[in-house]
Amino acid sequence: MGNTHALMFVSRLTKKYQATVPEPVRRFLQLKAGDRIAFEIEENTITVRKASDADLEFARSLETMLSEWSSPFDEEAYRDL
Repeated sequence: MGNTHALMFVSRLTKKYQATVPEPVRRFLQLKAGDRIAFEIEENTITVRKASDADLEFARSLETMLSEWSSPFDEEAYRDL
């Protein structure tokens, strides 16, 4: 069995909740400008990976189901959350 060591990289959130993907992570995931990333939440762990075409199709399929929450009234009611 090989020894594996976890590496951690930190990024700061902007006021718009945006973060820069650290360069070692971009290199490892082979990310380039315009690529999409997927976030998976399972119990107490969040996994970040390069999004696949299947991820994008899944997200698009959810948009129609969740569209009932995207009215201007909802935007106003939940703007500060």
